[in-house]
Amino acid sequence: QVQLVESGGGLVQAGGSLRLSCAASRRTAMGWFRQAPGKEREFVAAINWGGDSTDYTDSVKGRFTISRDNAKNTVYLQMNDLKPEDTALYFCSVGRGDFRGQGTQVTVSS
Repeated sequence: QVQLVESGGGLVQAGGSLRLSCAASRRTAMGWFRQAPGKEREFVAAINWGGDSTDYTDSVKGRFTISRDNAKNTVYLQMNDLKPEDTALYFCSVGRGDFRGQGTQVTVSS
């Protein structure tokens, strides 16, 4: 069973950047989701097994980039031009929605 460990969250001012990491116990297609207080968990981005196909929710297109380092079985989410509405607990997943970790908190101050 694939295990996932998220890291890289923190507190940043609006307009700033953060990079999230998700280390997996083996190579697999992966995604990032987020959940803000009082809201449902939502899809953010996904990347396929080979790393040559990505997908994003509209609200992060042009600001977030998902990538992977297959030698490290790690997927990254580079988040630029962060906005207060990006504040959430971010989770990575096996595929699109199989959650295995505790998430990492991202807080964007205005």
